[in-house]
Amino acid sequence: MAADVHLETGRFGTVVRPREASGATVLQLSTRPDGSVSGVGLAERLAERTGATVVCSGYRPSFPAALADARDAYRFAQDLGRVAMVGGEMLGAGLAASLLVDLRDTDEPMPGCMVLRSALLDLTLDAKSLQFNASTDPRFDLAEARRFAAVYAAGLPRTDSLLSPLHANLDGLPPVRLLVASSECLLDDSLGFAARVAHHRIPVDLRVWRDAETLREEAVGATAEFLATWGAAERHGSARLR
Repeated sequence: MAADVHLETGRFGTVVRPREASGATVLQLSTRPDGSVSGVGLAERLAERTGATVVCSGYRPSFPAALADARDAYRFAQDLGRVAMVGGEMLGAGLAASLLVDLRDTDEPMPGCMVLRSALLDLTLDAKSLQFNASTDPRFDLAEARRFAAVYAAGLPRTDSLLSPLHANLDGLPPVRLLVASSECLLDDSLGFAARVAHHRIPVDLRVWRDAETLREEAVGATAEFLATWGAAERHGSARLR
């Protein structure tokens, strides 16, 4: 554990509190619903660097229960302070985007920004990069992903806008930074999402690294930078940036 942060275990996962808190809160959704909370090490470094309290939350392995869990975790984060950012990795990043679409549609306060890392944003799993990068992304197994997606979708069409936010109307979302490696199977999800967000004139920053190892090394810095730029903004419902 980093010297300048304190970890607490609660109902929604792990809360990382910096010694010198800024009053901002970040909700970080786990990579996948495997029964454990992931990303705590990254959260420690982010909290130490930015002063934000980071909530690392898990969620149930099916939809829409996972979205309900994300909403509950978001409300918990709101109770701790102003939510400056929502983020996640892989399925957690897709769920973070779905959460913001849902918050917009219900006219609820949204975070200042979101940061999505190696995001799984389309559960149809039809992206060309899934095939093209199969040999350079050993941690992603397409056959396993298809089996998992079938269970997670729980009978819903894979193009459902909350299940696969790449297919959603993205108007009115807060600024987004997408972090991905050119060697990753999920590259096309980030490219497509960036294009669709830009279409709605939402500030978007797409960062593509050469390989996943470099992305892992620089993810905290890239996240902290975007949080510092956009996290202080207060947004409500369908408010749009122009």
